Amino acid sequence: MRGTLSREPIPPGQVAPSDRVGLAVIGAGGMGMADVDTALRIPGVELVAACDIFDGRLDAARERHGDIFTTRDYREVLARDDIDAVIVGTPDHWHQPISIEALRAGKAVYCEKPMVHDIAEGHDLIRAQEESGRVFQVGSQGMSSLGNEKAKELYEQGAIGQLNYAEGFWARNDPIGAWQYPIPPDASEETVDWERFLGPAPERPYDPLRVFRWRNYRDYGTGVAGDLFVHLFSSLHFVVSSRGPTRIQAAGGLRYWKDGREVPDVLLGVFDYPETDAHPGFNLSLRVNFVDGTSGSTFLRLVGSEGAMDVTWTDVVLRKNVAVDPMDAFSQEKMAEAAAGEGGLPARVRMLPPAEARYEVERGYRGAHVDHFFNFFQAIRGGRPVIEDAAFGLRAAAPALACNLSYFEDRIVRWDPDAMRLA
Repeated sequence: MRGTLSREPIPPGQVAPSDRVGLAVIGAGGMGMADVDTALRIPGVELVAACDIFDGRLDAARERHGDIFTTRDYREVLARDDIDAVIVGTPDHWHQPISIEALRAGKAVYCEKPMVHDIAEGHDLIRAQEESGRVFQVGSQGMSSLGNEKAKELYEQGAIGQLNYAEGFWARNDPIGAWQYPIPPDASEETVDWERFLGPAPERPYDPLRVFRWRNYRDYGTGVAGDLFVHLFSSLHFVVSSRGPTRIQAAGGLRYWKDGREVPDVLLGVFDYPETDAHPGFNLSLRVNFVDGTSGSTFLRLVGSEGAMDVTWTDVVLRKNVAVDPMDAFSQEKMAEAAAGEGGLPARVRMLPPAEARYEVERGYRGAHVDHFFNFFQAIRGGRPVIEDAAFGLRAAAPALACNLSYFEDRIVRWDPDAMRLA
């Protein structure tokens, strides 16, 4: 069986002045400006300002978007009255402090994942969102995907029965996918605000590798777990209505990209999820590697007592178990004949192939990135609250960052998903 996943189009036409959203991007690199391009597809959104510590990115933002305000200092952005919302597309170590200041300045915040650089930062950000009353959404775009939504619907209908196991996987082996980002030829201590880049990170001499390949370093990034595991946690928690695991253990190593990076390029995590009203408790395994030839491949699989689902942002494959009783399929006599024919070996009785249903997005679907921003701006305009708020963001980021704790400290990490604290 095949099904098509579709979404109502974004309403075209004019937007009332009261619904106009003045947008700024803080961190105008690859992801930040890709977010801008996506956000501007939503009617009534206007880019007002861009902030970055590298002059070349500010020049590029002006060339692409015209007469916008640009600065190296994000506080100048937050002080502007014509800005309603900000995209925080900085390195991970700046996510929490800038998001908190933006919320306190009365701005809505779209913060790239992971929400925090350190688990301990989470509660202050949750408090800032609650106290400000402003919209805050984490940028795990799959949360707004048709694939995730269909998987949640099927799961809640009991399509796979009782969940007992889940697994997720990302694979990359190309240089850009493995964070070997190019170093701009005009990058220098004059064009890069090194001290502002460091911010709360330890002092050290200027190093362009740390600026433009920051994901490789623990002072600024969160490794493959913070970059990619957090997507899988977000999707899983949404689909099965989970708050997170209680026991976390990781293994891995630096196997291929030996370029001075401080984080592994192969990481495996194992997680125990407790019993809740939504499920009876299950185990999760996650894998990320930057060595695999199947560059860019990813999936999330949910395995239950009555079937399994493979989930991506754009499709869902449901496989139903078909229970077969060997005593019904073959008589005792035929089984004996089969055994005799194999020299007395027991007969092998095969299960029938599982039934399969595939749900795929319709051609021309605008994509999860657009839907995620649409949900963000609709919430700003008084619509339905976002799902991926600060509390959801911490529950997705914390187990990912706990993988790093387990790996680097060689220990099992305990997590309380209700209190959202290390146990």
